[in-house]
Amino acid sequence: MSPPSGNGRRVTYPGHPGAPRPESGARVPETAVIGAGIAGLTAATALAERGVSVTLFERESYLGGRVGAWPARLRDGTQVTMSRGFHAFFRQYYNLRALLRRTDPGLERLVALEDYPLRDARGLIDTFAGLPKAPPLNALAFALRSPTFSVRDLLRLRAAKALPLAAVSVPDIYHELDHVDAASYLKSINFPAAARHLAFEVFSRSFFADPADLSAAELATMFHLYFLGSSEGLVFDVPSAPFPDALWNPLSAYLTARGTDIRIATAVATVGRDRSGGYVIHPEDGRPLRADAVVLALDTGGLRQLVERSPDLGDARWRDDVAALRVAPPFLVRRLWLDRPVSPARPAFLGTGGLSPLDNISVLDRYERDAAEWAARTGGSVVELHAYAAKTGDPAWLSERVAGLLREIYPETAAGVVGDIAVWRQDCPLFGLGGFARRPRVTTGDPNVVLAGDCVRVDLPVALMERAATSGFLAANQLLRTWDLAGHAISSVPNHGRLAPLRWLAAGHRRARRWRSAKRRSA
Repeated sequence: MSPPSGNGRRVTYPGHPGAPRPESGARVPETAVIGAGIAGLTAATALAERGVSVTLFERESYLGGRVGAWPARLRDGTQVTMSRGFHAFFRQYYNLRALLRRTDPGLERLVALEDYPLRDARGLIDTFAGLPKAPPLNALAFALRSPTFSVRDLLRLRAAKALPLAAVSVPDIYHELDHVDAASYLKSINFPAAARHLAFEVFSRSFFADPADLSAAELATMFHLYFLGSSEGLVFDVPSAPFPDALWNPLSAYLTARGTDIRIATAVATVGRDRSGGYVIHPEDGRPLRADAVVLALDTGGLRQLVERSPDLGDARWRDDVAALRVAPPFLVRRLWLDRPVSPARPAFLGTGGLSPLDNISVLDRYERDAAEWAARTGGSVVELHAYAAKTGDPAWLSERVAGLLREIYPETAAGVVGDIAVWRQDCPLFGLGGFARRPRVTTGDPNVVLAGDCVRVDLPVALMERAATSGFLAANQLLRTWDLAGHAISSVPNHGRLAPLRWLAAGHRRARRWRSAKRRSA
């Protein structure tokens, strides 16, 4: 990437120089993008805007990947749109928001949720509303007003061991903490157990992983991205309509207007090479397509399977690294259409800690158009429950358990159920211990084959949907550079902790630890 510029709060890496489009009369590069989730849609957009011919393949019948949605029907025949559930569009998701601005410059199809309350098993509530946005005041204010975190707890923290949380540097933090699990690390710094459930477990499980299975480096990077490294705080937006209407249908029209051939419900079986040095994409049904370059933007399982079936892709080491990618445990989303409203005092979104297996509750009719219209028409409400990192293979039991917890927390939901749809999936990446060193990058060793997705290594403080969007821009830029076409700018929160004294202390601590380690080895 080009040298960054920024104001200390947001860093921008300018796109590399080049022509805005291929010269008149020149051969237009042809690219296949496999996978139309956020990563694939971002890569396709970035390429199509530079005049590249793009064919976009998606195995599902809808766009958006894990942020997609599809039509469904309730028991009474009412047609609704179902999805994999709530997604928070944080304000520091700069690259994802840049993608959405292509069709919604003012982001008017997003609506703000001003709080992110967290509830523990005792009923104690932590809230992020009204916090200062600037670090470290945001963290201090949160700790001082939290019912689960006292001043005494703050003083008992093991400061030296806790420094990596406050002085993150990417990718150095992975070399330092990737071999430690998040639960053990928090215990080692004397972080109070009650606060761990709220301040970290909720976020850890949003990565579809139990803290005991999540890399501590990933946790530290997350803390930096959402809290100590950014000035936007934990305020976020959500789409004001179902995902297709708010996000992907407008982007589909945008891509089509730029010549992109979008092929939904078209799974790719293999990718091979042709005699001219290009690639041949073989759909499971349909005629093969030749391309000059390929963007692999599949989910973790899909990427592993496609690479296994495509022996022409990559060398042995790269293929082994792709095969080593891990998939997180399954998760459940259960959406209930109830015959009476939820209490007006309930927040639109509530995270839960220490209430396993329930991870959060959202009241869709507070922010989503279709749910609000259904609630207004029927006098009911639409409630959604999430259970991440399931420890059981029995989705029916899990579904009943989370519904029981909902009735305990929101007693008024013990109502008649008009509609009930559950989604059970296992296709999210797992960022477990020691995986960072082998995590495939955007580049593959072949300049005309690139990767994109939230399972891909990106040496910037990004996560979840933002990692997917960032990798999509990076993948497109890699190809655009080979054709002397201009790249796209990429932004992130600062790549290291914003407080210079803490960075200096953390660096000194790392040097001392390395010195002690070297001394032990020499002894």
